[in-house]
Amino acid sequence: MEGVLTPEIWIAVAEKTGLPELRRTTRDEPDYDKLMRYRLDILDRHGIKLTDIQNVIGTLRPLPGGKAFLDELRSLVQVVILSDTFEQFAAPLLQQLNWPTLLCHRLVVEHDRIVDYKLRVPEQKQRAVAAFKLLNYHVIAAGDSFNDTAMLIEAHAGFLFHAPDNVKQQFPQFPAVDTYADLLAQIKASIAG
Repeated sequence: MEGVLTPEIWIAVAEKTGLPELRRTTRDEPDYDKLMRYRLDILDRHGIKLTDIQNVIGTLRPLPGGKAFLDELRSLVQVVILSDTFEQFAAPLLQQLNWPTLLCHRLVVEHDRIVDYKLRVPEQKQRAVAAFKLLNYHVIAAGDSFNDTAMLIEAHAGFLFHAPDNVKQQFPQFPAVDTYADLLAQIKASIAG
């Protein structure tokens, strides 16, 4: 979801709080647990609460063209968004995207303080794609970060969308596109294929 259809929530929080260390995302750190422990430590040290983050999220809008892309894609196929975001973050953005199906994780919150996070399951994106394949679905996946690559490998067809050079260089087997029109064309070709 983030970086493909919506802005990166953590980057927006970094900009709002003036804490550049929160700009670190899965594009930079492939170890999700290490990244989240790092983030939780920063939030704790600076007293940033869940409502502070939700207030920032409430100001965000889908990326330009993201909603139109998703609307067109949903007119062609069933769409499920697999994300490493959290249920407590996603609602304002999902509403703006006409409530697509989102499978993601959950934060552990005590008195408005984020104290931990709970993964739905480890490697949830890859495992969700494997489950859809077991149900005889043809799965096409797109993502932009290291944490998407297991999903792309598992899918029948995988694409990098607006991925940084370090991800593209490490995973050259995936076609890399930078516009919604090009991604839609790749998906349509895969559907027809």
